[in-house]
Amino acid sequence: MRPMDAAPLRGWWWARQGLDGSLTGKSVADALTQGGWMRSVGGAGPYLGLHARTGASRAEIDAAVAVLAIHELPSARGCTYVLPAADFALGLSVGQGFGDDAQIATAKKHLGVTDAEVERLREAVLPAVEAGPLDPRALKDRVGDAVRSLGPDGKKRGLTTTLPLALGWLQSHGELRRVPLDGRLDRQRYAYARWRPNPLGAGEADATAQIGLARRFFAWAGPATLPHFVAFSGFGVKEAKAAVAPLALVDVGGGALLLPEDVAAFSAYTPPSAPRYAFLANLDGLLLHRRELAPLFDPADGARTIWTERGEKAGSALNDLDHQAIVDRGRIVGLWDWDGLRGELVWHSFAPADAALREEAARMEAWIRENLGDVRSFSLDSPESRQPRLEALRRSARG
Repeated sequence: MRPMDAAPLRGWWWARQGLDGSLTGKSVADALTQGGWMRSVGGAGPYLGLHARTGASRAEIDAAVAVLAIHELPSARGCTYVLPAADFALGLSVGQGFGDDAQIATAKKHLGVTDAEVERLREAVLPAVEAGPLDPRALKDRVGDAVRSLGPDGKKRGLTTTLPLALGWLQSHGELRRVPLDGRLDRQRYAYARWRPNPLGAGEADATAQIGLARRFFAWAGPATLPHFVAFSGFGVKEAKAAVAPLALVDVGGGALLLPEDVAAFSAYTPPSAPRYAFLANLDGLLLHRRELAPLFDPADGARTIWTERGEKAGSALNDLDHQAIVDRGRIVGLWDWDGLRGELVWHSFAPADAALREEAARMEAWIRENLGDVRSFSLDSPESRQPRLEALRRSARG
């Protein structure tokens, strides 16, 4: 096995994510199967990631959501991801016991909520949505007294009523699904619909689901370490070891593990000589799956100080970026964001930009205007709140 040089390693991750052009023209479900689930936090990330891999427009991605070829679900760690239909059961299985159960436990401990109360509310919600999707306000009116206000104490804990407790549990158990009110993934306005048949009806048992998640993770993100998988999955170390044991992973150096069927291709891989730029979201799978950015920077670039909401830090010390990322063959070569007030792409490359990068920046600016209108990193991001990080980008570009 050759030494794990940084450029081939980054290039391998980039290629496995389908950012090398191998997924161009393929379905967005194929991209999620090969490159991994797309983290969804009410922002534009899934659109940017799927477009970078397949070339799909926002309308094409929304159409796939509408026919349930892909869907946004609580999955690994209870976090929301966009998944392909083939993984709906797996995603729901590995997500249970995180967000929904933790929220109910908090409400029981601090707000006087009981299991029986939540159960009665769940039983009221399901017949209420039989005739069609309802948004939370309409649903609250339909179930009436089954919903209880949790008062000022609940508001402090992010729960104004008991309704989210029932909706979260029913969604994570495949009884309900969220339907984007305007068909878009980046608006976070939903109605809730009955999900029939429940995708978990043919789901995997817990242990099998954990193994399935491990197999997918190391296909998407390997070579990766066990701590990388723990961070992604939310499993304890003992659970994670049990999940990876049947995979017979191969240590290709320094505890970095790879599926045995990928070892020969990884050993022979050489990244292409020509640049191929992509403007990715800060939560794109290439950046997020391992929660470690240092390997994606060249050393000189990783030593640069990068703006964050908590102050400037060296890029190689970060697990996540506040800005979006410009990537070339797996390497972070610059940062970008969208000025929603001026309607323009703001970007900065660490080295002088070549013609290919300038051309891709112009193309992405036009694509965003036509398809998205704005680029939110997360649900509460806004053109106004984005101004400090935009100014930091402009300072970097000037300097």
